[in-house]
Amino acid sequence: MNLLPKNVSSLIEEFSKLPSIGPKTAERLTFYLLKNSDLNSLGEAVLQLRDNLTKCEVCVTYTDTKICSICSNTNRDNDVLAVVSQPLDIVAIEKTGLFRGKYHVLHGFISPVDGIGPDDLEIESLIKRITKVKPKEIIIATNPNIEGETTAFYLAKKIARFNIKVTRIAHGLPVGGDIEYADQITLSRALDNRRELNLSK
Repeated sequence: MNLLPKNVSSLIEEFSKLPSIGPKTAERLTFYLLKNSDLNSLGEAVLQLRDNLTKCEVCVTYTDTKICSICSNTNRDNDVLAVVSQPLDIVAIEKTGLFRGKYHVLHGFISPVDGIGPDDLEIESLIKRITKVKPKEIIIATNPNIEGETTAFYLAKKIARFNIKVTRIAHGLPVGGDIEYADQITLSRALDNRRELNLSK
């Protein structure tokens, strides 16, 4: 027996389909909206989400122009290209303020278990771009999990014929993290990317 009105139950169900949103969080969000929010503004924002939205003709990230702001920025370094899985990865890297190159978005990762292969990703567009632009370095910035590693390995093999420097972002223990809770891949990366302590400082 459903104790909630159909509209409420439906919204809880839709929220539950979102990444990292469990049933309890979905319920809290729904009742928060019922009590506090301007539903018209939220509804319009959701309905208009895809309006005038397209993929950048260069890096394939989401944009509301033909070419995104990073690709059209002449101050960015064309010789260094970071390959990421999702547009949100660009946001995370940009927040560091350290990277001045450009990006290419795969829109996913290779995952045979989920039926996602190389042809389902923006890999061919990457190869065409490399052929045309000929960057000096490709940074593979996929996640340090099995899917990310599989994708990185596949890309490295595909790019090898271009004689371009291919690097992988370093992964290791996060600041404040405990070794006992780290997974095997994270610990392996932390050991592989160890560096000498500078005692002169």
